[in-house]
Amino acid sequence: MKNRGAAGVERGIEDQWAELPAGIRTQADGYVLQDRFLQAVRLVWEAGRARDIGLREAQEIIHLRYLHFGDRVARTPDSPLDLDSLSALALGIRSRVVAVEAVWDGDTVHDWFVNLLAITDDPAGEKCLATIYWGTAVRALDGADTGPLHPAAAAATRAGGALAAHLGVPFHFASPDTPDDGAPRWRP
Repeated sequence: MKNRGAAGVERGIEDQWAELPAGIRTQADGYVLQDRFLQAVRLVWEAGRARDIGLREAQEIIHLRYLHFGDRVARTPDSPLDLDSLSALALGIRSRVVAVEAVWDGDTVHDWFVNLLAITDDPAGEKCLATIYWGTAVRALDGADTGPLHPAAAAATRAGGALAAHLGVPFHFASPDTPDDGAPRWRP
């Protein structure tokens, strides 16, 4: 994407990156290597305003930095969604698991995602077994059709249902069709 600077000269994204001060570039690359996309975009956007770098250009610049670093970016690992791993996590809880529940959550980094929870009694509580982001779900589903479901909902339904059946407890997902972090929770 080209952008016109104050003098009307077209500049490419690479030129805009090169025009940022070295300290800003170093800090932005540090954020990228830590997989902190929003912090990197915000830094470039704020430092680049005087150089006619808007939010969209800042996002493109950081996207290109991610591509530049590739596998060197320390991405947060996917939660395991296979039955053996989830079962091991559930059986490692000191309290008895009485249900498996999928609950929507969201943030500005990942958009909507699903937490897969083990619900316990004595003491009553919950333990997060997996956090299922869009990418995690797509990789776990390995091309399976999700129909109208968000991939995270489809993966949570598959993994949570299998775990609940394995443990002999109910599986609860109040809103698999629509992301809703206020959906009713499981009650015994």
